[in-house]
Amino acid sequence: MTDAENGAPEESSMSPDTGGAVPAQASAERGPADADADAGADTAGTDGDAGSTDGDAGSGTDSADSGSAGAGAPDAAGPGGDAADRAAAVAALAERVRSVGRSGPNAAAPSASSAASTPEDGAAPATPADGTGAGRVVTDEQRAQALRATAEVLGAGGAPAELATAAVSVFGDGAAEQLREDPWAVLSLPGVRPEHADGFARGLLGQAAGPGDPRRAQALVGWVLEQAALRGHSALEIGEVTAGLERLGVPDSAAAVQAAVLDGGAMPFQEELTGAEAHAAGGDDEDEPPTRTLLALERLALAEESLADGLVRLMSTFVPGEDQEEPAGEAATETAEEADDESTGDADGTDGADPEAGAEDAPQAPAAPGPAAWEAAAEAAPSSSAAALVRAAAGSALVLHTGGEAARAEPAALLAAATGLGLRAWAATWTDHGRHAFAALAPLADAPAPAPVATLAELLAGAAGPGRSPDGTLALDLLVVLDAPLLDVELAATLLESLADGTRLVLSGDPGQLWSAGPGRFFADLLTAKVCPAVASRTPDFGPIGELVSGVGIGELQPVEAPDKEVVILTAKDSGEAVHRALQLLTDSIPRALGIPSEQVVLLTPGHGGGAGTRALNAAAKARLNPGPGRFAGFDPGDRVADSPAPGHTRLARVVDGDAAGLHLEYPDGTRRTVAPAEAQKLRHGWALTVHQAVGRHWPGAVVVVPDDAAAALSRQWVYTAFGRAERHLSVVHAAGPALPQAVAERPAAPRTTRLRAILAENAAQEY
Repeated sequence: MTDAENGAPEESSMSPDTGGAVPAQASAERGPADADADAGADTAGTDGDAGSTDGDAGSGTDSADSGSAGAGAPDAAGPGGDAADRAAAVAALAERVRSVGRSGPNAAAPSASSAASTPEDGAAPATPADGTGAGRVVTDEQRAQALRATAEVLGAGGAPAELATAAVSVFGDGAAEQLREDPWAVLSLPGVRPEHADGFARGLLGQAAGPGDPRRAQALVGWVLEQAALRGHSALEIGEVTAGLERLGVPDSAAAVQAAVLDGGAMPFQEELTGAEAHAAGGDDEDEPPTRTLLALERLALAEESLADGLVRLMSTFVPGEDQEEPAGEAATETAEEADDESTGDADGTDGADPEAGAEDAPQAPAAPGPAAWEAAAEAAPSSSAAALVRAAAGSALVLHTGGEAARAEPAALLAAATGLGLRAWAATWTDHGRHAFAALAPLADAPAPAPVATLAELLAGAAGPGRSPDGTLALDLLVVLDAPLLDVELAATLLESLADGTRLVLSGDPGQLWSAGPGRFFADLLTAKVCPAVASRTPDFGPIGELVSGVGIGELQPVEAPDKEVVILTAKDSGEAVHRALQLLTDSIPRALGIPSEQVVLLTPGHGGGAGTRALNAAAKARLNPGPGRFAGFDPGDRVADSPAPGHTRLARVVDGDAAGLHLEYPDGTRRTVAPAEAQKLRHGWALTVHQAVGRHWPGAVVVVPDDAAAALSRQWVYTAFGRAERHLSVVHAAGPALPQAVAERPAAPRTTRLRAILAENAAQEY
């Protein structure tokens, strides 16, 4: 997976009058869809030069992190010595940073409540630089004045005034003063890269803006960690941070890291290495276990701490139900008579309560079915895997469930069983498409009441679902979360914070699919940590597509028998031919030969740019299927569009019309929305999507395009997810040659450095 596949913004266009200072259009003014794999399909696998520095700053693997301090970096030895010298220097720095972390102002352990307030989109809280923004009401005139002052400072440094809105949003009404005092603070704005910030600083400070300026160094520490977060890391090994700073020209990277830790810009953590990681680091069973020092952004550190605390809280407060013994014989009769006396009271009503008032006033005890009731539900389950899931949920607060698309019938059976037992049970899916598909599964579809299913976003926002209890938690006893691998650590922390003590949480997903667009690998870390029961489905995905995807999952790309042309694999000599063949399949071959209309076929590709990215494919599809001048922000009535309000979240829609009010969209569920003209620039055409945009949904037909410049973006995870989007027909058009089977066989997934497993292990050690 590429940097941008995980949410990295694509390259920014440069304004001719900025002198290369900062981008003319920051990512805040672009569509969040740009976060999906731009680098994967542009020239030589990158969109411009967007990933050249990002990847170097933190490209190490988990196993590499556990080795020498600079592992994973091409120039790990550093400019001033050999690898051994660098390892010793990093070890010394790690010890100094740990001492700062123990005694500095930020040494206090992060709290779960702090993490709960972390914005879901991963942006840093918009705290004014002068610290006066909390609880302060800013008038329209004050805001307008702040925007004017900020635009003036930006202009003085050669930056476009369009960045003023983002700057005021991040720094508050003191943005102008903040940027004037610290020009490199502009790196906090979306889409701004180090070279842009250096140009801006030179515009304001002249020759005084040197590479060794402490303000530059500290800003770059945060930027390196932010870029790592875009690639999915929730933390970064300290040696990778210093190596990234050295590549950016910071003369004393160790001092920069120390200053950032002391200032609170980064939080240090020391972890013991175990197993293969300890062996790779050269540890000996007789010696002290080797350790590594990680740096993390505060918001991500707090989110992982909060997430781990929430998981432990659910498990430690869970109390399984008990079977109730039925009274027998005479005792039963007496019990019934006593109950009747208590309910009716005396004839004059003084001793008895009003039955209606009692029904309204008395709190309803939550259902707590015992083992016998759960076992009966398990025996009635439609499959052995569904029965195993029911039994696991009966005795545990936290359960993991793994399987492919066909295995979703098992959490559906659990949801129906729990509802039948009287529990307040709901399921949450990633997309509205997934919600409808899950609700249509038996036995949910056979129930007289609507299926208790909502998207996760609807559930957390209160737009659908069981509502909230007086304490603010979700009013439910059991929650099944589908597509769990797509949750990043911040969203997962928000979810756990919304669950009451003792709530049953079942996380279900396909471990072979792409991870979240945001940082972390929540589901994978839980599977590795083995802190709760995990039920692996034995229900395979059937048919040629299921057989092909299953083979990819174990690292094999083998031909499959497809008598009804369910799977077709074509080669192309270059990206241009790949686009031509993909359009032929979309507009002619698949509709004519298989009866699947073009509206039910999607084009999938690694990234937005390049010769066969979404831009090129969408331009060709529009010219063929809905030609027009693009009268409304580049769109015409009838265009398919992708609406991505945040990285990892994409809604598909159709353009109905457009006018001065904006672009009028219609979604598959019939709802409509008007997108303001300024916001319409963030939309993309939707005939072609990146695979990250396509997660959580399926199409009757899918055409996967693998360009000749996408080798760096390919992984087994990507191929598995892309091929699995097809329900009835899959066409693969690839010009990558041997890079495709090599990726399937040799590159399971882009590694991520996270702290969740270590935190859970530490909590378990403290518990026992």
